[in-house]
Amino acid sequence: MENKNRIGRREFMATSAGALAAGLGSACGRVPRGEIEEAAAKVGRLPRRPLDRSGRKVSVLIGAADWAPEAVEAGLLCGINYWHKSQKWAAGGAPQAILKNREAYYCEICVDRVRGNHETGVIEEEPDYQFVKQAVERTGLRYFDDMVLHFGYHNLAEHKENRDFIRAYERLKKEGLVRHMALSQHSYNGNIKVPGGEDRVSILTAVLDEGLYEHAQFAFTFGEGEALTKFVSQAKSKGFGTTAMKTAAGTVRMQADREFMSTFPPETTPHHALARWLTTRTDLSTAVIQINSLEEFVDTYSGAGKPLRAADARAIEMMTAYANREVCRLCNDCMSHCAEGVPIAEILRYERYATDCGERERARKLYAQLAKRADACQACGSCLPHCPQGLEIPTKLAAAHRLLS
Repeated sequence: MENKNRIGRREFMATSAGALAAGLGSACGRVPRGEIEEAAAKVGRLPRRPLDRSGRKVSVLIGAADWAPEAVEAGLLCGINYWHKSQKWAAGGAPQAILKNREAYYCEICVDRVRGNHETGVIEEEPDYQFVKQAVERTGLRYFDDMVLHFGYHNLAEHKENRDFIRAYERLKKEGLVRHMALSQHSYNGNIKVPGGEDRVSILTAVLDEGLYEHAQFAFTFGEGEALTKFVSQAKSKGFGTTAMKTAAGTVRMQADREFMSTFPPETTPHHALARWLTTRTDLSTAVIQINSLEEFVDTYSGAGKPLRAADARAIEMMTAYANREVCRLCNDCMSHCAEGVPIAEILRYERYATDCGERERARKLYAQLAKRADACQACGSCLPHCPQGLEIPTKLAAAHRLLS
């Protein structure tokens, strides 16, 4: 069947010429322009759907500012109009195509806690306000479409009582520097550094019911639990936007596993099947998939918005089984049962950064900052009965320590 989203040669050349005239790609000199255009033509124009109750329509898969420059350019040519963590363009500047046609794109800024990390830090109005204001100036974007509370709230009490982020947003909105408010939510249940920490579904549900935030981001992938899947459907029914993050769940290591790939359906790839599944078989508004090269962009994003074929469905089944036995889903259920207080989910999250996202140096830096690392594990096994996946946690921690030390 013909792909209705594929760009015809004449249409693509017109789109490409327009983008070049707008200054697209001035930051990219490593990959020839022709290769970027060819990659974008293979992917085609991405379909769009409503993000949230604001009525904004965004590409079914969004982009990220920390992609390779050539992948960013190809994404722009393919119609990606929402960009995650746009404050990361501060150092090198945002793409000229966005700066010259600002209203055509949605650029998001993530705001972290201050005086500590996402576990130990606090949410404060003035630092949040100043951070966004300074980022607007550094990037030259003039404003951010979405101001995102990065990592979210620790528990329901904090969500109810701490209004500093909301106050900072309201000030910035009055000044025309932000337009919408969202959050990125993690789970903190069982986290010894977060007294009274609660799971992400409970917090997301409270945020949805309150109605101040317009959309939320959270880790979501194949084989996801019933509670989060139910929340996504509930959010869709109420016009609350949902964006899946950390979607790959071991796909990189799957592709490196020769035995696994020897039985994998030859008509597809893990990332391609993932893109089809996320955009056609879930109630998500949109999703972002980590890619590290132009080739990965083509392989992955060429599946966006396309129906799941029999080969893709079989691939998702295999990937789910693989991830369940190999990759921590970061539910945090085990952490409160560790006698040594080892931050199990944090360590295995960094292991995913290194193994599945190609961010080994970042993962090692984060790991080095932990008060307790994986070598503090005594292999007592007290955590094992509390892992819903049945992972061999001590073995996983030992491997992570070798990788990240």
